Amino acid sequence: MQIKGNTFIVTGGASGLGEATVRHLVSLGANVAIFDLNKEGAEGIAKELGGQTFVPGEVDVTSEQIVREAVQNTVAKFGKLAGVINCGGVASAAVTARRGNSAHTMTMEIFEYTIRVNLLGTFNVCRQVSEVLVNQDPFTEAGERGIIINTASIAYQDGQKGQTAYSASKGGVAAMTLPMARDLANAGVRVNTIAPGVFATNMTSVMKDAVVKDALFPTGKGHPQDYASLVAFLIENGMMNGEVVRIDGGARLGKL
Repeated sequence: MQIKGNTFIVTGGASGLGEATVRHLVSLGANVAIFDLNKEGAEGIAKELGGQTFVPGEVDVTSEQIVREAVQNTVAKFGKLAGVINCGGVASAAVTARRGNSAHTMTMEIFEYTIRVNLLGTFNVCRQVSEVLVNQDPFTEAGERGIIINTASIAYQDGQKGQTAYSASKGGVAAMTLPMARDLANAGVRVNTIAPGVFATNMTSVMKDAVVKDALFPTGKGHPQDYASLVAFLIENGMMNGEVVRIDGGARLGKL
């Protein structure tokens, strides 16, 4: 599917991987709606990038009503919707139990919040965007009506100490990929998931170098632009469907 002239939603688009994706898609000629709780940050990016961007307000991806209105406003602004890239999410770190005391241990509140934002929020956006996509005219002769790209993490396979909630949430995102692609295949909507390693974002700024020591090459944290480039590839390559793609410099996270 073509990027230029088409419209995409990017959740978590005010920072990190989402911001890099917004900037890259706009540079390729796309229209982009930025869905983010940080309305001020999203509006700053939109002001910088110009009329190809749109901020429908403060968007909480866990709210059905807010997401529904934001999607409707995006369609009203740009007309047709080509897809969504879900980058919005949170990180959590707490061990399941600890001998002698309960400091820094996992609580149901932390676990539920992580699942709610990363997994339920992602599905909420997917469900509402897909309802728009499947009812549109196709973009291509092959009948493609749009694309959904979700963000998991290599932690869904290589979860480290303290990542029980985070790994579970991202594992759920990865596990949704194939069945969702099968659900939407007859309507010509593709679904893929990117599983990034450790990238240089605000979310990972507090991580120690030991977390990324297992990367083969290049070593160190990834650049958000590399994630954004993979997003563009997945949009443009019509044979990419139902896949979870790791982007991690060959890293396999080990025991901390």
